[in-house]
Amino acid sequence: MRGRAPPIHWVDMHSSPLAPVFTALRAALHTMAAVLAVVVAVRAVGSGGATSVAAMTLAALWFAIYASGVVLVRSSRAGWWWLAALSLVWLGCLSVSGEAVYLVFVMFFLYLHLAGMRWGTVCVAMSTGAAVVGFGMHNGWSVAAAIGPILGAAVAVVISAGYQRLFDEVRSRQLLIDELLATRAELADEQREVGRARERERLAGEIHDTVSQSLSSIQMLIYAAERRAGGHSPELRTARTAAADALAETRRLIDELTPAPLDGRSLSAALQRVTDDAGGHGLSTRLVVDGEPFGLPMPVEAALVRVAQSAIGNVVQHARARVLRVTLTYSSDEVHLDIVDDGAGFDADVASGFGLTTMRRRVRELGGDLDVVSEPGHTSVAVGFRVEAGLR
Repeated sequence: MRGRAPPIHWVDMHSSPLAPVFTALRAALHTMAAVLAVVVAVRAVGSGGATSVAAMTLAALWFAIYASGVVLVRSSRAGWWWLAALSLVWLGCLSVSGEAVYLVFVMFFLYLHLAGMRWGTVCVAMSTGAAVVGFGMHNGWSVAAAIGPILGAAVAVVISAGYQRLFDEVRSRQLLIDELLATRAELADEQREVGRARERERLAGEIHDTVSQSLSSIQMLIYAAERRAGGHSPELRTARTAAADALAETRRLIDELTPAPLDGRSLSAALQRVTDDAGGHGLSTRLVVDGEPFGLPMPVEAALVRVAQSAIGNVVQHARARVLRVTLTYSSDEVHLDIVDDGAGFDADVASGFGLTTMRRRVRELGGDLDVVSEPGHTSVAVGFRVEAGLR
């Protein structure tokens, strides 16, 4: 039923700062039910007569059903049966004792909570009428006898409306908090992964630029010395072999630290793989390599591959594009990567997503430039690095 809230005990608000408030409200309702049931039973005893035993029994049965429902009922369908049983027992008690009118105040809150404000108000109005009629049949008709249940019903409606609004507000805030916590955890994991990847790339670059280059130079020097010795020096030959083995091991270590798409591949081959993967999502893809390829510092190659992965991933997920073109251009002292699609585009001036921010930071840290131009039907991501001949 639309607008219906779940029963009090079905809602987990333990993590909410307002949990004590809801606990206090539940405790107050349970206490009121117990006190009123005792009042009805005691007053029935005091009235004497043949109906007193029936009134006491029905009051006790009513509270037993109430208490069992609080503990056992776990679904909305069972809640309706529980409420129907309470209503029937209450009406039976009211038929034999006018004192049972007191129990209607607990019923008001149960109707409003289980049936929601719309249908709950209808139930409250009907039970108010039943209470006035039942009390009048046993104690006579008067305006004062009618005012009590009516005022009680009005107060119950106002309190339940406030409770429902508070409940909805707390629930929406709790959902928002849960989403924020989950997002924060995801971002933390992603940042840690990015940090590990950047550190791996940095280490690979350092090893490539220092240890690998030094071992290569040592190997060449030993080879030159061996040639001058006429190739008859077993010590130099052993040293050259050891240097070659160390260089091979260093290169293997660099490969392990290199991003996966570059593992065992040239830059163009890695970009071809990333581009082909996008073609599996219904895009028409093409990679163009312009100019004479030359060796690039490993961090630059890794950055180009990572930018391509991120930009092409955005095209696949968000652009609704049909055509994707990737161009790798080598000039005398520069390398450029252009990723162009014909998708829906976006506002590049205000875009600040994590992927775009990461691309900008990665390129900027290596001294490169990244430009993004986007409009409906055309989006381009252009990356450029200036590469000195001695760093190739």
